[in-house]
Amino acid sequence: MPGFKGLAVPGPTNMPFRIRQAMDVALEDHRAPDFPDFTLPLFADLKKIFQTKSGQVFIFPGSGTGGWESAIANTLSPGDKVLASIFGQFSLLWVDSCQRFGLDVDAIDVEWGKGVPLDQYRARLEADKTHAIKAVLVTHNETATGVTSDVAGVRRILDELKHPAMLFVDGVSSIASIDFRMDEWGVDVAVTGSQKGFMLPTGLAIVCVSEKALAAGKTAKLPRCFFDYQDMIKANAQGYFPYTPAATLLRGLRASVDLLLEEGLPNVFARHRRLAGAVRAAVDAWGLRNCAQGPEWFSETVTAIVVPEGIDANEVIKTAYRRYDLSLGTGLNKVAGKVFRIGHLGWLNDIMVMQALGGVELAMHDVGIKFEPGSGTGAAVRHLSQSGMAMRIAAE
Repeated sequence: MPGFKGLAVPGPTNMPFRIRQAMDVALEDHRAPDFPDFTLPLFADLKKIFQTKSGQVFIFPGSGTGGWESAIANTLSPGDKVLASIFGQFSLLWVDSCQRFGLDVDAIDVEWGKGVPLDQYRARLEADKTHAIKAVLVTHNETATGVTSDVAGVRRILDELKHPAMLFVDGVSSIASIDFRMDEWGVDVAVTGSQKGFMLPTGLAIVCVSEKALAAGKTAKLPRCFFDYQDMIKANAQGYFPYTPAATLLRGLRASVDLLLEEGLPNVFARHRRLAGAVRAAVDAWGLRNCAQGPEWFSETVTAIVVPEGIDANEVIKTAYRRYDLSLGTGLNKVAGKVFRIGHLGWLNDIMVMQALGGVELAMHDVGIKFEPGSGTGAAVRHLSQSGMAMRIAAE
């Protein structure tokens, strides 16, 4: 079909031409004398995206899963106890990763559609009088269900109880899109990937580590090699890497960071919040239900939409792709066939959201979901128009 394909999955996201252009360069010598002139400012500016002054940023070739592995291997020892919760496919996979490393995982099962259970975290940590729990895991944004959890709330619990456990955050589908405050929230390891808020191809695991977590590495006994923070620290200090870096992606990352800082992080977060509101307005107008079970859980980067009984969500996804060149996110694990997902993060504006919502309406109509055609797109128009006007007035 002629025209651009629509990409409305929650990652990979749409890539700006400026980033594509930045990567369209001849391959370079990553050990050249002037390579640090490029890498050292990049390391420094990445800290601004994590909102940290004291944290150390590492860039590994890999994905968010590699970032998880680095967090575990560099800070913990076999048999260490960690506290986690499972409320979607990616929080589940993080727990699985910890178990494969031989950690003692206290994993709280939560109904999918909700997030980190602060009350249960408090109870577990309060009962841990010997401080056996060495790390607390928080999936900031559960991509499978479109649920955002309260990282700051977990930090408050740790501080109030004076519990020394480290705080690990999966920010793969939140960092660079949803407000994330490494220092203010006392996060010890934050993990993200290049293919979501950073608007790049998959291929970089971007990790920020606190001084406390780096110190924990001195006594941690899990094996590490490729993801060894100490190897990275030594090489990065001079502007280099302990092995061949993904230099082409690093050039794209430079352009990505520039775009984010030029827009301003508060504006980036406000844009995502506004566009997410348009998607939720459409869902309500269609008479459908958000998988996230309440406004306190709503994600600003992805919305999982529950289809009516008797409808296979995969048919909506296949129809959108085959007939209208629109890619939607599929349901994973417990919500497979029950939801389809609209990603609304990264390089995105009003008309791109409207394109996705129009494609969803076409696909839903074709598969027999009952709704008033134009109801969702109309609700989104009203939301975007009203919120856009309010932002313009505020700016004046």
